[in-house]
Amino acid sequence: MAVQTSLFDLTGKVALLTGASKGMGYSMAEGLAEHGANVVVSSRKIDQCEVACQEINEKVGRDAAVPMACNIGYKEQLENLVEQTRSKLGPIDILVSNAGINPFFGPMSQIPDGAFDKIMNSNVRSNHWLCQMVSSDMIKSGSGSMMITSSTGAFSGSMTLGTYNISKLADIALVRNLAMELGPNNIRVNAICPGLIKTDFAKALWDNPDAKKNAETNTPLRRLGEKEDLKGIAVFLASPASAYITGQAIAVCGGTHMWR
Repeated sequence: MAVQTSLFDLTGKVALLTGASKGMGYSMAEGLAEHGANVVVSSRKIDQCEVACQEINEKVGRDAAVPMACNIGYKEQLENLVEQTRSKLGPIDILVSNAGINPFFGPMSQIPDGAFDKIMNSNVRSNHWLCQMVSSDMIKSGSGSMMITSSTGAFSGSMTLGTYNISKLADIALVRNLAMELGPNNIRVNAICPGLIKTDFAKALWDNPDAKKNAETNTPLRRLGEKEDLKGIAVFLASPASAYITGQAIAVCGGTHMWR
């Protein structure tokens, strides 16, 4: 007998994703579309968004994905992204705020002020803006799910990624506060905390023999993460399956960071 459940049914839901033309964001958009949602795939480069949407639409057999360009560092571009999503697909039910940056690699004692500001503004303030912009749709409908991509880097210090880690811990604090503020409206807000995932964004961290050996030796699941490993958590947090989960920072890390 075939399994029948509506726990993960997202039919007709509208999902807006940033940083979704490739990597983890792409996999999350694909997963949401596979479960019935209509998705906006956004990133800075429209051509990459268009390719991603074509691939997703071919896979799901319908026009589920719509491409939109947006640089999250600019409030007016985020406002346009939200308005265009409403215009083309309708009110927003699901937000995956996945885009983030890290323009500096090294000790915090050497980071230029401009790089520090850019990291904090793009990785924290832009998420705050976007959550505020879409919350009115969710308040009106009486339900919704927001996800912000944080990182397991939020759980520790770093000699080379200090400011990035600070921004990702701030994202968890943002999630907790939004969960408290929006909970009475049946809106859930959670942080997704990937470990070391084999994406272009993190290539400097994993594309070397030492990282591979370390993952295969010290990670309980004995491997590096793949972008597809983020697909299920996005579907879960967007769907009725997670109806009583909010304000959480969920690590997707193969077991490297347990019970935070």
